[in-house]
Amino acid sequence: MFAPVYFDHNATTPLDAWVLEGMLPFLREQYGNASSRHEYGRAARKAIDEARQRVAFAVGAHPTEVIFTSGGSEANNLFIKGAAAFRSVSASTAAFSAVEHPCVREPARQLVRRGWRLREIAVDRDCRVSSVDFSAALGEKPALISIMFANNETGVVQDVATLAAQAVPTGAWFHTDAVQALGKCAINFRALNAAGVHALSLSAHKIGGPKGAGALVLDKRIELQPLIAGGGHERGLRSGTENVAAIVGFGLAAELAMTRLEARAAKLLVLRTQLETGLLAQGATLFATHADRLPNTVYFAFPATDGKAAVDGETLVGRLDRAGFAVAAGAACSSANPQPSHVLLSMGVPDELARGAVRVSFGEGNTVGEVSRFLEILASVIQQLRGLTAIEAAGALIH
Repeated sequence: MFAPVYFDHNATTPLDAWVLEGMLPFLREQYGNASSRHEYGRAARKAIDEARQRVAFAVGAHPTEVIFTSGGSEANNLFIKGAAAFRSVSASTAAFSAVEHPCVREPARQLVRRGWRLREIAVDRDCRVSSVDFSAALGEKPALISIMFANNETGVVQDVATLAAQAVPTGAWFHTDAVQALGKCAINFRALNAAGVHALSLSAHKIGGPKGAGALVLDKRIELQPLIAGGGHERGLRSGTENVAAIVGFGLAAELAMTRLEARAAKLLVLRTQLETGLLAQGATLFATHADRLPNTVYFAFPATDGKAAVDGETLVGRLDRAGFAVAAGAACSSANPQPSHVLLSMGVPDELARGAVRVSFGEGNTVGEVSRFLEILASVIQQLRGLTAIEAAGALIH
């Protein structure tokens, strides 16, 4: 079976073999409900408790601060909607960066129907939160703030601790979506919490764990209204029978991510540097290169040149897929939207160039040889697409 080289780890990662091995007993013989009081139930509860400890340790939190969810989207929704239910007063303001993931942007927009005002915080050309506009937003005394730790498209890492510290005098509850950061850079919730961060979101399938498991790490002093009411699971914040196997996998993946963090980051940075050097040699535009970024993420486009239009990103992704490389045009979770990336538009990237954006995101299984081959194939594909563009333009003139 043909299998393209996988360069889309920011969308999801392959399930680690060691993680799967640890999950299997809870998919077969250890099938108990963790709320049951017999041996099967006690075994399930013990497994969840151990997984909670592993996730907490990986991000410098206390186990009682970890609320398991079905993934990063639910964790983000739980905080935004749950916090809004407690903080809502007349004309409350929620402030969010212009480059947040849709699972932050969309629940934030839903708050408008509850009478909330939204304040979008601008970013600069390198996807960093504008210090000037952030200060202006704080002047509006927001009740909620959400700034993502690392951007899923550009890989840009925000200085969340500094931003949170600046927000402390406003009394805002500060949240960060750390889904893309986990396993790629160090996260210490205790230090972040001391600076003013009240909650962060995580997801298992970005770090070699299973889909369907995530967590909201929450300061216990913060009260949320649950999205799912019922039997009072997860400190009463997320009722429902726990997905034990997925939670176990999340815990193992978090432990693995922490132990491999430095070595993985060093290897990924080598691949990123190799790819960016090759892309620049081919005339590509690289986005957000002056900012601190995740070591595995490269975001680029081929601009208009010599009378030829910019290369379309979706077309390029399709051609590369047929040539044996799986990459992404923007974010996987918004791939159904034909509009240019809202992240790039917020950075001031022209519409035409934004439509050409392609993201490569490496995993630790990728190699220097794969990057070399990718650059060779890419050069050939770009040459073909540029030729087609020139032919189409000539045809338009004739007609």
